[in-house]
Amino acid sequence: MLPFVPILKGGQDESTIREALQILRADEQLNQLETVLAFFATFVLETALVQEIMRWDMAVLHESPWYQEILREGEALGEARGQRQGIISSIETSLDAKFGSDGLELMPQIVQISELERLKLILRDIITANTVEELQQIL
Repeated sequence: MLPFVPILKGGQDESTIREALQILRADEQLNQLETVLAFFATFVLETALVQEIMRWDMAVLHESPWYQEILREGEALGEARGQRQGIISSIETSLDAKFGSDGLELMPQIVQISELERLKLILRDIITANTVEELQQIL
């Protein structure tokens, strides 16, 4: 239960967390749970204070499998957002080049779309559409 002290009733103060940390460090079998205690402590205390209490820098956490998985998910999310923004920018440029301000009037509707494949199809459809009205029907 010690790693969960910060989220238990009465465990949100610094002294309680320090006490739990001392108990964990005193036992060879439990000292592996220090990272878990630190993780839960960040829910109730400032990260800088948790680092001070634990007396370790974030390198320990960066090496953990949890952190690595969160990092991979964050990178994938950032990549998807970047792709989406790139396609949206290409759509906007294409609409402006082909249809001018009339085409740009479709942008508020298009930016609401989050699926990359659908946005790619819209970009292709801009090339094949002959009029803004035809493109509007496709949308």
